[in-house]
Amino acid sequence: MEIRLLPWLRQSLAVLRKDLRIEFRTRYAYSALIMFAITTLVTVSFSVGGFVLDADITAALLWIILFFSAMAGLARTFVHEEETGTVTALKMAAQPEPVLIGKYLFNLTLLFSLAVLIVPLFLVMLNQTVLLPGALIAVILLGCLGLAGASTILAAIVAKAGAKSSLMTVLAFPVLLPLLFAAISATRVAFAGGLPQAIAADLLMLFFYDGIVVVASLLLFEYVWNE
Repeated sequence: MEIRLLPWLRQSLAVLRKDLRIEFRTRYAYSALIMFAITTLVTVSFSVGGFVLDADITAALLWIILFFSAMAGLARTFVHEEETGTVTALKMAAQPEPVLIGKYLFNLTLLFSLAVLIVPLFLVMLNQTVLLPGALIAVILLGCLGLAGASTILAAIVAKAGAKSSLMTVLAFPVLLPLLFAAISATRVAFAGGLPQAIAADLLMLFFYDGIVVVASLLLFEYVWNE
């Protein structure tokens, strides 16, 4: 097992480094994420007009922004390979599983960097207090893990389709609905405060969702990749 994991790790990190170098040169995916998130956040902030919204509404708004921002940029991980014609070379250079892991780590890097920028801005611009900051950090981490995992396998599925951007959102919404419900519920508790038991179930739901998504993606990706 250790002998097999080492080539997987090397190939996954090689895919990650390749995508990061390309992104640093073009900044297409990250620019799409940032521009959509900031535009939506500024629009929501002006619409609110300085009023303090309920924790239920602000929690939903936060995850709506993160969800649609992810849909705007994460599909590029596989679409770029199809558009530039490098998908065949990638299939020859690496096994399917390391490709998926490398792409997943790349999407995760984009999402984490987006969350680090957007979440503090969101809290400031919407005058939202956080009574359980540790719980909020845990929700953001687990939510980004699941969001990146589902988006990566779905990006591979829609990469060969025609209307890639619209199809990505349509396919992702029902798949990510359980994650969004749990993340919004946990974020609401983190904003409004409450007993640890009130958020533990949602965090556990996010944890198991992340594990199921990653395992299912590893099992299915070889068939999608070699289609």
